Amino acid sequence: MHADILPAIRSPSDLAADMNAAERERIRAKAALFAPPPAQLADGRRDLVGLSREELVAELDAIGEKPFRAKQLWHWIYHQGATDFARMSSIARPLQEKLAERFVIGRPETATAQTSSDDTRKWLFRFRDGQEAETVYIPDRREDRGAVCISSQVGCTLSCTFCHTGTQRLVRNLGAAEIVGQFMAARDSYGEWPSPKGETPRLLSTIVLMGMGEPLYNYDNVAKAMRIVMDGEGIALSRRRITLSTSGVVPMMDRCGEELGINLAVSLHAVRNDLRDEIVPLNRKYPIEAVLDACRRYPSASNARRITFEYIMLRGVNDSEAEARELVRLIRGLPAKVNLIPFNPWPGSSFKPSTKEQLAKFAAIVMDAGFASPIRMPRGRDILAACGQLKTASERLSAGAKS
Repeated sequence: MHADILPAIRSPSDLAADMNAAERERIRAKAALFAPPPAQLADGRRDLVGLSREELVAELDAIGEKPFRAKQLWHWIYHQGATDFARMSSIARPLQEKLAERFVIGRPETATAQTSSDDTRKWLFRFRDGQEAETVYIPDRREDRGAVCISSQVGCTLSCTFCHTGTQRLVRNLGAAEIVGQFMAARDSYGEWPSPKGETPRLLSTIVLMGMGEPLYNYDNVAKAMRIVMDGEGIALSRRRITLSTSGVVPMMDRCGEELGINLAVSLHAVRNDLRDEIVPLNRKYPIEAVLDACRRYPSASNARRITFEYIMLRGVNDSEAEARELVRLIRGLPAKVNLIPFNPWPGSSFKPSTKEQLAKFAAIVMDAGFASPIRMPRGRDILAACGQLKTASERLSAGAKS
């Protein structure tokens, strides 16, 4: 047999890449089953929020307008925060009226807004189809800045046993407009338009995709929204100020690193596969070893931009000193820090938070190994806004009505 017709011998890495690509397509196909509704009103007007620059140009071209108009609109929508075409002073009134006939600049409706005794604020946002998701702003304790915790799905697909959100079934994915709209509505609430420039202090300084849902099971919409957020002529948050939290959807971790390069946080929560299978059921598909390998491949990980491992501290379940030492062994060699999260109780859960003494012992072992291991103090507990407590009010009310 001639060499040129011999079957190609493929390397293990090539075969792994093929499997990864096939798994990504399977994930995207499943995401399509939970697609958001079209970003269009009943009267036919199209929401401009959530469109890419190219899509915005195409929408304007369809009504006979030049591409430079898209740049003007982008500035007004994402830098100035305008929601009314009539306030766009660089656009002549006839065009303002033409735009208003065909388009809207939307925001999710604020169904409820609550402010905690520690100044954490939580919104229940209602979208056009009546579905809802929660968003939380967590102010820094020392500086005039803070993180906006954004949801990516209505409900969640993962069913992590310690998480209140995980008890709510997945209803649908959020669209790019609904994801970026949460941040824009939070900015409305704090009067933080136009977008602060350069080193100008901003209250809403970072985004963490740690709200309801698994962001990597809605990757296309999340990525589109984050590209809008990172655009330097609009909201202009740098990728260093955005963190995506995942329970370990390995094929999409690779894609996120390649395409977005934003900070990565991994919800680890256990150091043994048998336990993680139980409390983070996704582990049955992507076990600890595969997740950590994906972390080692993550392209933006460095000492300056460490991967965060989130570890919820459950009394008598995963909080022993032996487990702390195993955690150190697992992440050795990675540019990493460990966020230790005291369990936040919620109605119906059988888990209990670790004691302060055990928290301190666990943290000391991790710190002595050279990893930062801050204990994340619960914020917004009194309004069920703390980590693992998010669940839409409508879901709680309907559950109460059945009981």
